[in-house]
Parts: sequence; structure tokens; C-alpha cells
Amino acid sequence: DEEEDYMSDLFLKQDVRPGLPMVRRVKEAIQKEEKQKEANEKNRQKSIKEEEKERRDLVLKSALGNENKGFALLQKMGYKSGQALGKSGEGIVEPIPLNIKTGLSGLGHEELKKRKAEEKLENYRQKLHIKKQANEQAADQFRIRFKTKQEERKMEGDLRKSQRACQQLDMQKDIDVPKETWFWIEPEEDKKDEEDKEDECTSSDLSVSEKLHILTAYLREEHFYCIWCGTTYEDSEDLSSNCPGDSAADHD
Repeated sequence: DEEEDYMSDLFLKQDVRPGLPMVRRVKEAIQKEEKQKEANEKNRQKSIKEEEKERRDLVLKSALGNENKGFALLQKMGYKSGQALGKSGEGIVEPIPLNIKTGLSGLGHEELKKRKAEEKLENYRQKLHIKKQANEQAADQFRIRFKTKQEERKMEGDLRKSQRACQQLDMQKDIDVPKETWFWIEPEEDKKDEEDKEDECTSSDLSVSEKLHILTAYLREEHFYCIWCGTTYEDSEDLSSNCPGDSAADHD
């Protein structure tokens, strides 16, 4: 390139505002780089596969001529270019396209990949289903445990209520000692540490439900009293005829 003449009219007419020369130089550099890339692409020698693909595409795009033996036989039988195949013209017009295999994988590889993908998806769905079932079972077990604890707490409350009623009714009949030690609620000062005491025949052998059943039966037989009704009946006949039953479920 020739050196610029700073005294020429072409140079003096250029816009010399700040920043513009730099922008122009960047644009010129980008254009020069793009031209160099185009030149390199033109001068680059194509690979054998690229040349084969270009030749194949060129042949596939061009229509069959009379020099093709198959096409020449069709023409002898009355076929015309652009006409559908078949005696009544119900066949295809365009040739069946070629599905050229360019990869190195063997036949059936794509089908195998598809089958493996479907199996993987099915396994994932099964895992989700199993996880969902496990979560549902855990939720059901939690509800059962929660309900059981609620029932246990309710029975413990009914037992304490029965013990207080038993103590009060026994004392009204001048009974100073309960029939069973656990029939009355023990005062706090008389309680001992459960780890230090162990009776030969203690009430710990009985569950809360068993204790409740025994104590309510005693209250009904001895005092004609039902804790769920909160009523003391006159006698056993009055109790059996007016009280719904001997359990909380009967009263519900």
C-alpha cells in the first residue's frame, strides 16, 4: 500500500472527529479478516468424503436421461417423464429417496439405541412408581401410628378418670384400701421411681386397655357407675336398661 498523502484533498476531506478513525479501522480489520477466511475456504482442499457427498448430491438431483437403461426400458413400455408408475398410474411419481449411511455403526444399531432408551425410560417410571408407593405407605403408617397414639392417650385419660371416680366412690363407702393398688391414683409423694421398684405381681403386666376394662367393670358392678355416662345408677337393672354399654365405642 502507498503511504497516505497528508496534504492531499482526499485526506483533508476525511472526518477527523474523536473516535471515528478507530471505529473505521476496526471495521476495516473485520472486513479484511472475513475476506481472508473466504479465500482460505476457497483454497482449502476438500476431503474425499466431501467430494463424494457433492458428487452424490449432484447425481441425485439430476433427472434420469435416455442413457439410463432402466429409464429407457420404461419409455419403451409407454412411460413418460413425470408420469406415475403402474398400469393405471396409481404408483409413485418420484423415486424412493436414498437413506445413505455415513456412520460406522452396524445394522440395527439405531434400533438397539431406541430400545435401550425406552427400557431406561420404563425403569425410571417404575422407580417413580415404587417411590410413590413407598411414600403412600409411609403416610398410611404415620396416620395409623398417629391414630393409635390418639386412642392410647384417650384411654389413658379415661383410666385416670376411672381411678378418680373409683377412689371417690370407694371412700364414700368407707373403703380405705383399693381392691387393686392401681384402682386409685397414687399421690405424688407416695410414688417411687419405677426403675427401683418391682412388684411380684404388678399392674405393669397389664396394658392400659386391660386396666380400663377391669376398672370400668368394677365400677359398674360395685358402684353401678359408668364413666362415659357420668352417672351413678340405682342398681344393676337400672344400669343395664339405661346405659348404652360398657365401653366408649358403645357410647359413641
